[in-house]
Amino acid sequence: MHDIRAIRTNPDAFDAALALRGDAPLSSDILALDSARRSKIQAAEAAQAEQNAASKEVGAAKAKGDEAEFERLRALVSDKKAEVAAMQAEAKELDAQLTDMLARIPNAPADDVPQGADENDNVEVKRWGDVPSFDFAPREHYDIEAVAASMDFETAAKTSGARFVMLKRGVARIHRALAQFMLDTHVDENGLTEVNTPVLVRDEAMYGTDKLPKFGEDSYKTEEGMWLVPTSEVPLTYTVAGDTLEAADLPRRMTAHTLCFRSEAGSAGRDTSGMLRQHQFEKVEMVSITLPEESDAEQQRMLACAEGLLEKLGVPYRTVILCTGDMGFGARRTYDIEAWLPGQNAYREISSVSTTGDFQARRMNARFKPAEGGKPQFVHTLNGSGLAVGRCLIAVLENGQQEDGTVVLPDVLAPYLGGKTTLKTDGTLA
Repeated sequence: MHDIRAIRTNPDAFDAALALRGDAPLSSDILALDSARRSKIQAAEAAQAEQNAASKEVGAAKAKGDEAEFERLRALVSDKKAEVAAMQAEAKELDAQLTDMLARIPNAPADDVPQGADENDNVEVKRWGDVPSFDFAPREHYDIEAVAASMDFETAAKTSGARFVMLKRGVARIHRALAQFMLDTHVDENGLTEVNTPVLVRDEAMYGTDKLPKFGEDSYKTEEGMWLVPTSEVPLTYTVAGDTLEAADLPRRMTAHTLCFRSEAGSAGRDTSGMLRQHQFEKVEMVSITLPEESDAEQQRMLACAEGLLEKLGVPYRTVILCTGDMGFGARRTYDIEAWLPGQNAYREISSVSTTGDFQARRMNARFKPAEGGKPQFVHTLNGSGLAVGRCLIAVLENGQQEDGTVVLPDVLAPYLGGKTTLKTDGTLA
């Protein structure tokens, strides 16, 4: 959500920020609607004052026995009351239109975000690990012999349709181990508070975290009006909605492991093979609520938390800062971490770490009391994948594949797998 006062003060800067994202200028339309709304409010207030003044005179006319004046004033009060109600209704409708317009406009990019049109203009900022070399042609995850029998797309399609998978035997246990490893690392080493969240949320939570009104088709809604979460960013961030926090209690750092659901409405035909892009998947999410002056440093800290997991797993990766044309709707700045997938001979996204500034906080009315006193201010909110569990599973399987069809697993997972370090060709662990 954008600050209408900032748009009034500097409409050119607002339009320039939209231009960076490839969007047309909107300040004139916004300010015209804002002016009409304010005019209607002022007219309603003036009519209300006239109504109040006439109401006081009604009693005086009655006391004087001036019946004609009494009836005139009573009719005037009635007319003004109807006029005020009509103008207040019009002002309320104009306010709703303005709010809806502002809610559909993306966040302004930070000054250091590179300009560009799409993913080809993203800028690499880091690369870690040596890309493995193989004496054989590396296979994609679903073609590795040890994996194929335990990654069942056909049965999942029979029960749920396309873009679902059933994991079995050792593969299912590795998937579970990865999530546990991520949570333990975030809690024990990174200082995050673990939260077990609902995966059904109300409209208000989706709206407050910028998933509504513009992106409703990307998520699933129940007949009762609840939404299946696209990520636990939604319930974690919304925990501070409507709150005024103490500055000393920030930052608030949280993590959660949940099922996530996305309709993938805009991705028809993309990544249809394997489990890279599914309607149902699991993520370990990181969310931070911070003071404005600390949010940039917090984003770097969260990025390091996500990168550290891949380093512990021995998965090569690169980190890119997204350009203005590739950033998500609510982001002010986003870093993507892309894991190396030998089967695709490419780096693929496994985490996005974003700061939204006060964009979500304005929608949720989440504030803090400055330590030095003064009016409450909006907090800053950040979110990041730490990590996408299914995609991490793909990376571990593909990077650890052997010519004989087995998979050598990262040593860091052994404590979660009963000391086992290899996925055998029959899908069991050894």
